[in-house]
Amino acid sequence: MAMWDRLKDQAKGLQQQAQGARGPAGQGQPGAGSPGASGGSKEKLVGLLKSQLGSLKTELKSGAYRDASMAMCALVAAADGSVDPAERHHVENLILQNDVLQNFPPEQLRQRFNKHVDQLTFNFQQGKADAMQEIAKAAKKPVEAKAVVQTGFVIAGADGYIAPAEAQVLREACMALGVSPQEFGL
Repeated sequence: MAMWDRLKDQAKGLQQQAQGARGPAGQGQPGAGSPGASGGSKEKLVGLLKSQLGSLKTELKSGAYRDASMAMCALVAAADGSVDPAERHHVENLILQNDVLQNFPPEQLRQRFNKHVDQLTFNFQQGKADAMQEIAKAAKKPVEAKAVVQTGFVIAGADGYIAPAEAQVLREACMALGVSPQEFGL
């Protein structure tokens, strides 16, 4: 539970930074700074991360972010070493419904996500190495690097729980991106 509290605090701090950089226009966002936003539930945290990512939507249009996010989503889905068809379909739907990822054509997202899932399913270690290499390409832009990790958290936390294997791949992605895992409570 302490990890979720740290994530919530970190997400609030990043959201406040994003709002500060954009001026007073962001202050009217639902849940921003309101007492109800600190309820501590995992669903609220995932919602806060989604909202934070949404505030960066106009900045997250590069191919590096798209490709790294799809690799991250595939790694989260396969974190336990396998991806069953129902899980693949569920994560694919989460991707296609994600507001920020709607910056990209759905077929591009599907193709990249499924390519990584197929590689991870065929040879997990090699697929993981390839996915981490793709993720690391987003390290050049700190906003994108953090957004890739946040996207991973949103996907991992969609069921209200981040499994230890998912937390581990998120930590590894942080390292590949040059982002401190402690920023995300990992």
